[in-house]
Amino acid sequence: MGEFDAGLQKLCGESNVNFFFHCLSSSSFHSPTARKTNTATTPMPKAPVPAPITRPIAFGTSHAPSHCRSTRVKPISAPASPATNTEPNAIARAKTEGSAERGRCSFTRHILEASTLPKHVTTSVCSMSNSVAAKHKTILHVDMDMFFVAVELRRNPELVGKPVVVGGDGARGVVAAASYEARRFGVFSAMPSVRAKRLCPHAVFLPGDHDLYSQVSHEVFEVFRTITPLVEGLSLDEAFLDVTGALRLFGDGVATGHEVRRRVKQATNLACSVGVAPNKFLAKLASVEAKPKASRDGVKPGHGVFEVKPNHELEFLHPLPVESLWGVGPVTLEKLAALSIKTVGDLARFDERVLVNVLGGALGRHLHELAHARDDREVEPDRDAKSIGHEETFSKDIKDLETAHDQVVRLADAVAARCRQSGVGARTISLKVKFADFKLITRSVSVESPVSTAQAMVHLLEPLLAQIDLSAGVRLLGVSARNLSEPELQMSLFDDAAGEGTANDLDAVWSTTTRAIDDIREKFGDSAIKPVSSLGKKRKPGSSKWGPSDI
Repeated sequence: MGEFDAGLQKLCGESNVNFFFHCLSSSSFHSPTARKTNTATTPMPKAPVPAPITRPIAFGTSHAPSHCRSTRVKPISAPASPATNTEPNAIARAKTEGSAERGRCSFTRHILEASTLPKHVTTSVCSMSNSVAAKHKTILHVDMDMFFVAVELRRNPELVGKPVVVGGDGARGVVAAASYEARRFGVFSAMPSVRAKRLCPHAVFLPGDHDLYSQVSHEVFEVFRTITPLVEGLSLDEAFLDVTGALRLFGDGVATGHEVRRRVKQATNLACSVGVAPNKFLAKLASVEAKPKASRDGVKPGHGVFEVKPNHELEFLHPLPVESLWGVGPVTLEKLAALSIKTVGDLARFDERVLVNVLGGALGRHLHELAHARDDREVEPDRDAKSIGHEETFSKDIKDLETAHDQVVRLADAVAARCRQSGVGARTISLKVKFADFKLITRSVSVESPVSTAQAMVHLLEPLLAQIDLSAGVRLLGVSARNLSEPELQMSLFDDAAGEGTANDLDAVWSTTTRAIDDIREKFGDSAIKPVSSLGKKRKPGSSKWGPSDI
């Protein structure tokens, strides 16, 4: 008998403790709906039940029977819905499980408060129940393996097994993705293409195809949603999945991860790696462990699925280098090194107050939480994008206003098109300028109502660009739209297509014409209609961009 059980018996008597554990382990108390039914039809037993003590999961034991584990709670009186008549609905299931868990803890508290236990013991037990219940989420982080390269290999199978790099191949180009064969030579994402060529001169460089990658990404995410509707996209090739409510369909987290991999491979012929953990932070780290590893000696296959098991979080986390934590960049790493902090375990040994003094309040508390494997963020399905943007690094520096203006028009046209595709407008438009010496400046302007046409955005960007001295040479320009919301229906103040007045006036005037332009581009391609400044011009070879095919 454990110390906790002995303490309960000493305080309450053995019969009361047996009755208490019996009630907790009974599945009839696992659902609020069932609880109401039972109290209405079945009287509460007046005598202790002399059944063997069954330890509930609320007390942290890993040996609890499956019907007591929060990931296995089976609500018994949940009414059937049309959605569950043919196939289980994961959202309803997840909500039911959450309700069952809350109901069980509520009942735990009710029994304890009605007992003769001291109040501080009652509070402690309920706190333990809440703490353990919170650890029973199962989160997957799914990361596609070398996604851009893999898509290219799918349509160019003759390149399989060769070092392949996706990205600009000019003096200003940047590596967007590299095959594992290229990574053997030290090539990695975000590396200047010039350096990548020096490291791997025999690599095949491909310019990339954002439209194709977006299309394939959509196919991949549709597969994710066949597992669970709780999918939070992080980028085109990675997402968090909360599969807590789907475990009854597929098994445990590892089995579910393998099912994700199987379905993605079957639907797209692409490979992915899956991290399984009780929270998002650890799942992200776990997916890194699941991936193939490239070295000079060759490419070592990955696990495919890697799990950080509940109650083993720190065992996995603490040996990792401290830069594995979100928020640890070069500056923070230098500060931590001054404290002789090299691993996450080193960091965890420091009091939070010390970290706050050294790193500041927000970052210090954030890293202290992560170092103890604490991350209570929920998976946010269909999270709205916070911004939409495009930028381009040019093969040669731009020094004159006219050329810069032409590029800004093209970028604004691309951003506006994506806003309309997403059904949103922007209240804030920003201009990003990076000079030849890598100095970076950003200028923004906001309007009262959201805009979604290139004409309105250019109207806002022109004054910002005119105020910037370009004589030092511009290597990169970017346009982004923020504060996104559904566009408002506006009445034009002007009848002429020139669209005089404010940006919102321009947006109203051009909205109908823009819809027609979108229809033409959808039928005949992005290059069917271009801004006047783009006619007869093509993106110079060697430049690096991230946007539609006509930029």
